Amino acid sequence: MKTIDKIPTSKIQRASKLVSTGAKVGVNYLKYYGDKFTKTEAEAKNRLDKNNADDIYDSLKQLKGSALKVAQMLSMEKSLLPQAYVEKFSLSQFSVPPLSAPLVAKTFKQYFGKTPNELFDTFNLESVNAASIGQVHLAEKDGKQLAVKIQYPGVADSISTDLALVKPIAIKMFNIKGKDSDKYFKEVENKLIEETNYILELEQSTAVVEACKHIPNLKFPTYYKEWSSERIITMDWMDGIHLSEFTNTNTDQEKANVLGQALWDFYMYQMHVLKKVHADPHPGNFMVSQDHDLIAIDFGCMKAVPEEFYTPYFELAKKETIEDPKLFTEKMYALEILRAEDSPEELAFFNDMFQGMLRLFTKPFHGETFDFSDPSFFNAIAEFGERYSKSTELRKMNGNRGSKHFIYINRTFFGLYNLMFDLKAQHIKINNYKTLQL
Repeated sequence: MKTIDKIPTSKIQRASKLVSTGAKVGVNYLKYYGDKFTKTEAEAKNRLDKNNADDIYDSLKQLKGSALKVAQMLSMEKSLLPQAYVEKFSLSQFSVPPLSAPLVAKTFKQYFGKTPNELFDTFNLESVNAASIGQVHLAEKDGKQLAVKIQYPGVADSISTDLALVKPIAIKMFNIKGKDSDKYFKEVENKLIEETNYILELEQSTAVVEACKHIPNLKFPTYYKEWSSERIITMDWMDGIHLSEFTNTNTDQEKANVLGQALWDFYMYQMHVLKKVHADPHPGNFMVSQDHDLIAIDFGCMKAVPEEFYTPYFELAKKETIEDPKLFTEKMYALEILRAEDSPEELAFFNDMFQGMLRLFTKPFHGETFDFSDPSFFNAIAEFGERYSKSTELRKMNGNRGSKHFIYINRTFFGLYNLMFDLKAQHIKINNYKTLQL
């Protein structure tokens, strides 16, 4: 695979890269208008989506950092983007051009004060995995195989710049209005800054491993403080395959069910017991061991769940709350979905929309077990999202809705649901986490 010798780090460099990409997108639209004379509308639109996805992703993978992280987050929103974007952006999960060997050595020396070979017995300068914020190398120390993650240069310093460039697009895409919208972008910015803090990630990883190591069929690497720094983190090398590789080839339903239960228990235990959750549930952060245990890695993105959000959020998930108009409205206000300044039209519209969404989205919590292999459940979610994405009435409303905590908590559940569906996990015990409390 082609390597990268330099990453644009200045505001001007990164803005220029996005401007040049915008010019390519403009050319793609000219091709699209030409295609409409010789192709069907669907064929022309599919080609436009593919060309735009290719050009945008090629730009983001050169920028890396938070720009690429946004693509990774969007790849999980399968009902939000055209399929061409989902397929291309999903590459950001574990298939990105790595840094060249000289830049790796330079980065290691800059942030750790030593070359890799001065610290480890062996160190492979060619990365084995490159993603949005850092890349992983295989090393050995005292006969132990290790995974060493190195953060890309300039990532932490460019977060605010990248989000400022992305903000106008996001505001238009999600129809966000009003000065209140800054709280959402600040939440994303703060989380991305945390993800670049490898000292914090080391602490979070160690804490999660200690708190969740008793969950059956779940494994974690050990993390090594003595071989880590603010831009480098070292952990055990874990043998296995990516979760996506497993789901693409697995034919054993029992194995899928065991892995699905471990994954579900892991998230429910964090959410309900620890009140702090791994908010980055994409396939690149999970592996399957040779013994068919689930391996959880990369705890850079952890989201605390404050009690004032946790209580109304899960009360709103109860069937009896959804069916009680007064109680339902009360929780909607508590979660900032409805607001005192809303017009009667906005109150009626969003009350109806969220009631329909919650009736559907909270189905797994309304029984003792749930079948995540049922395509009708996920098709209904996709159809609901598509219906409202085309709603002209919604475009007239202020999309500035809900507590800032929704961003990462909803992302967690959408990602978890997608992983459970990919596994085709059946007969999952929804409240099994209660039996696992220490």
